[in-house]
Amino acid sequence: MGPSPERGPARPVLAWGTAEVAEWVSGLGFPQYQECFRANGITGRRLILVNCSSLPAMGITDFKHMQEISRHVRELLGIEEPVFSRSIALPYRDNMGLFLEQKSRSGQKADALTFSQFVQEAGLEPRSTIAPFQQAQTGVEIDAVLLLQSTHTQD
Repeated sequence: MGPSPERGPARPVLAWGTAEVAEWVSGLGFPQYQECFRANGITGRRLILVNCSSLPAMGITDFKHMQEISRHVRELLGIEEPVFSRSIALPYRDNMGLFLEQKSRSGQKADALTFSQFVQEAGLEPRSTIAPFQQAQTGVEIDAVLLLQSTHTQD
């Protein structure tokens, strides 16, 4: 049986193909959008690119549906919703969201990139916002050293 929003995926989200993503969307209660996700080549790695800004270009224009799908994508990937305000500064982006954007690309470099390597190369604070359950869903492994650093900096 394939992925479902209640049980989580049978394999890591980043390994999903277009068929698994389409099945997951159907499991959310939107079977009418399966073909939109397939036709646009949305795989598990490309889910990070799916949000209320990109969904209309895919053919999904119902605002409530766009909000619901975007919320489920964020939950599935374990990323925080950006908080928008009237500030001209860019909104805060969590490390996992930035990492998954890098992993959405194809190629050997993206395939080999690890979370801890990304955090180090990007010069980010070594903190993890991903819960263990979400870590299992995305298939992203976080070094024990990285988590230890995170707990020491929070004390």
